[in-house]
Amino acid sequence: MEAIKLPISDVVEIRPRILRDDRGYFVETFRANWFSSEVAPVEFVQENQSLSMAQGTIRGLHFQSEPFAQGKLVRCVEGAIFDVAVDLRHGSPTYGQWAGATLTAQDCNQLWIPSGFAHGFCTLVPQTVVAYKVTAYYSRENDLGLAWDDPDVNVAWPDVADPTKLSAKDQVQPRLADLPSYFEVAN
Repeated sequence: MEAIKLPISDVVEIRPRILRDDRGYFVETFRANWFSSEVAPVEFVQENQSLSMAQGTIRGLHFQSEPFAQGKLVRCVEGAIFDVAVDLRHGSPTYGQWAGATLTAQDCNQLWIPSGFAHGFCTLVPQTVVAYKVTAYYSRENDLGLAWDDPDVNVAWPDVADPTKLSAKDQVQPRLADLPSYFEVAN
């Protein structure tokens, strides 16, 4: 596996080694000791999966506040997504900035998004399945979000992004300027 640092500190794309032959392929998608030494020393406690039927479906931007802040290891099991992390850590030199990567089932690549970031994605093809491990359990009371189209963040969503495919919850998320300080970076 290869860990590729993205422009925002601590957001990492993981590219596995894929062994292909005429039967198909084999890929190791996770190894705890490698992940701990090369990416982040965390423990995953829950795994989630979503199916998006339509191309252009936007999910996010979501995060959980303390004490249930989640780091996420995201991969696309079927189809393809444009995956995004937005830095919500006050005091960070990249506060309010985003980083993204295209994740595909064919490439088996993943994106590590530490706690302190909002996360979202847009499906690039129909029938897309996304799976992600998290470092804290889901908590309804701590489940929060950021407007997917906040002009202050200015995510460069792909052309297929379809606002009509947003959930009711994601249609009313606040802008970055209206979010309280949920995460701080020690100076």
